[in-house]
Order: sequence, then structure tokens, then C-alpha cells
Amino acid sequence: MNQCIIIANGDLPKKSDINYLRNNGFDTLICADGGANSTYKLDLIPDIVIGDLDSIRDDVKEYYSREQVPIKLIKRQNDTDVEKCIKYAINNNCKRAVLLGATGDRLDHSFCNIGITLKYFDKIRIDILHQKSFLSAYNGKIVLETDKGETISIYGVSNITKFSSKGLKYPLKLASLAFGLKESTSNVAMGKEIELIIKQGPGLVIRDFKVMRDNGFLFKS
Repeated sequence: MNQCIIIANGDLPKKSDINYLRNNGFDTLICADGGANSTYKLDLIPDIVIGDLDSIRDDVKEYYSREQVPIKLIKRQNDTDVEKCIKYAINNNCKRAVLLGATGDRLDHSFCNIGITLKYFDKIRIDILHQKSFLSAYNGKIVLETDKGETISIYGVSNITKFSSKGLKYPLKLASLAFGLKESTSNVAMGKEIELIIKQGPGLVIRDFKVMRDNGFLFKS
């Protein structure tokens, strides 16, 4: 397992987005407990369901059992169901995961899942895809291929994290973008690439998924 998709128990993702990822190297589909209800609605067969199994519907559990999908019960409550999936992916040598269904009607779950991209940053790359938005965590010097005029939003977590940039309409120079203090929301790419230098990070970058998909940037970022 090199790259995987994890479906959380939030808003129903688009089947077309899941199929796009599966057709482009994200070959393992993991459901975090109630995320299996979503794949069931989308008529998809996951590779495994993991969690404390308090959210998966009985009929969905029975259906996937008949389809011989492994359903792994992990009662440990120190981890969320998504974290259980992340640890499973790490233990199976997965290097990158895209998380869908990470946001929904509970802000605490949304905050927690965004935090997971940072919590496991040193062990696995975790991106979040939600509707039009694609969130990634980065550190150090990175160069991103962009479409001229593409919206790029950048956020820090700690005020010690500093951002510098080239190629953005509103340039950053050792800027602190700590959440709740300052941010670089709806910045704009001025050309075909931008350069970011993130010191004492990581920081979060949110891009337009359709622009990334249509230009093939997802696999170059």
C-alpha cells in the first residue's frame, strides 16, 4: 500500500472524486466506521472497514461481510476512528492518504480531522478533500505548479511558524499566519508556479480541487 483513500463519517463525498483518486494510484479504500455507510450509498466496495463500529449501520455491516470485506473492530478510545485508519495505513507502509468525509455537522470532528494532518505529519502525508477544497500540510521549501489566477489560501498553526513566498499576488516575507491572528486567505497565483518557504512549520495550504484535477497538479504537489 503506497497511497490510500480514507472515508470518514462526515458529509457524503462525490463518487467521481473517489473514482478519480482510485484511477490515479490511490489503490486502497479504507472506511472509518460510519464512513462505510457512505461507500454503501455510493455503491462502492472498500478494502477494509476500521473503527469501534458504533456508527456503521447493521445492514451495511452485514452487506460488506457478505462481500468479504474485512471489518476490523478496534475498541481503543484514545484514537478516533480516522486515527485508527491512519495508524493502519502507516503500519502497512502507506506514504500518502487522502481523507474524504472529514467535515460535516460537527465542528469538533472537522477541527480534529484537520489537526490529524499535522499530528501525523512526520509519519504520513494526509490531504483532505472536501467539495471544492483540497488541504495539504507542508514544511520547508516547496514549489507548487499552479494555474494563473488560482486561489491559494495559507494558514499557520503556531506564531513561531514563518512563511515566505514567490509568485503570489500578496507576497509573504517571514509572515506569521497563526490561526486566529492573521491568515493569507484567497491569495492568488500569478503564474505557473509558486514557491513557499515554511520555517518551523508545518503550515496548511488550501487549493481548488477542480483546478488541481484538471491540470494534474494533485500528483505534483
